[in-house]
Amino acid sequence: MSSNSGSRDITAAVVRGKEQPFVIEQARLRGPQDDEVLVKIVATGLCHTDLIVRDQYYPVPLPAVLGHEGAGIVEAVGPNVRELKAGDHVVLTYGQCGHCNPCRGGHGAYCRDFFALNFGGDDGHGHTAITDAQGQPLHDHFFAQSSFATFALAREINAIKVPDDAPLELLGPLGCGIQTGAGAVLNSLQVRSGSSFASYGAGAVGLSAVMAAKVAGATTIIAIDVVPSRLQLAMELGATHVVNSREIDVIEAVRAITGGGADFALESTGRPDVLSAGIEALGGLGMMGVVGAPKLGTTASFDVNNLLLGGRSIRGIVEGDSVPQVFIPQLVTLYQQGRFPFDRLVKFYPLEQINQAAEDSTRGITLKPILRIAA
Repeated sequence: MSSNSGSRDITAAVVRGKEQPFVIEQARLRGPQDDEVLVKIVATGLCHTDLIVRDQYYPVPLPAVLGHEGAGIVEAVGPNVRELKAGDHVVLTYGQCGHCNPCRGGHGAYCRDFFALNFGGDDGHGHTAITDAQGQPLHDHFFAQSSFATFALAREINAIKVPDDAPLELLGPLGCGIQTGAGAVLNSLQVRSGSSFASYGAGAVGLSAVMAAKVAGATTIIAIDVVPSRLQLAMELGATHVVNSREIDVIEAVRAITGGGADFALESTGRPDVLSAGIEALGGLGMMGVVGAPKLGTTASFDVNNLLLGGRSIRGIVEGDSVPQVFIPQLVTLYQQGRFPFDRLVKFYPLEQINQAAEDSTRGITLKPILRIAA
């Protein structure tokens, strides 16, 4: 369907070519149809995935409007929306079909159509909802939202209602990066009270995992990174130990701290050498979660007998195995209780400074940029 009923002018950040900067443009967005909701974006997180798509690690067609950590207020709803209404505060998360076996089993992050719905650049039927100032289509539906814009279309299934008294401009990253780190710990690995946990990488995802490990009751929490300021912040957020992998051998350090190897670990850097070291530093029956996203085709190596004889396991994780309608409100509650202070990770930028935000993120100056879109 490509009707322009209810269409409106918007401002959007557009990527027009591989490794090219975002360009702020005027565009036009059609109105909501079927089970779609039109959301006025208040703020949206900028995630590593936005940048690797900009640089075409993943083959999302360009030109495109990216953005997939949107938070805003419902402006209008399509005729088949059942529960959401205008005025609701929502966090936008990943797209899922809602009816395949993984979706019906509560594993929407492993939807059979996940790549098409989140990275396909259209509605799955070849139609886009956004046109540029010349009337040419812009690829959109990125993570079923494309929230680097003043307004975005999502589906009811990926627009998660949150309390009106929660700080909406802060909440967007709960839709992807932060739920990925926290969910990996709480949902996928199911880190136990009294256990040991190692986070390989202390960016926004890795530090979300550190905070979640503290919530889970892990008593040994190790953060591994090469940036001293990140390691210092990790200690403030719940890490009991930190390791600068430029200064000491990671495998030896983790084994020494844990008395033989970590019970649980998470790799969020996307570097194969880091993943291999993390697997080597697992204890018996230890489990390694993998969320870091390198270029397609990247391989890593490990000693098969080390994996086999120790009963160790490796688990790929998408979006923290989250059921967003349940998990995102839980994270909001933990934040409001002071138990999950993810606000310590963020820095705000106006949409017009998106390229500065991207550069600061790439250089490690800012852990989690959030772009303010509307007052």
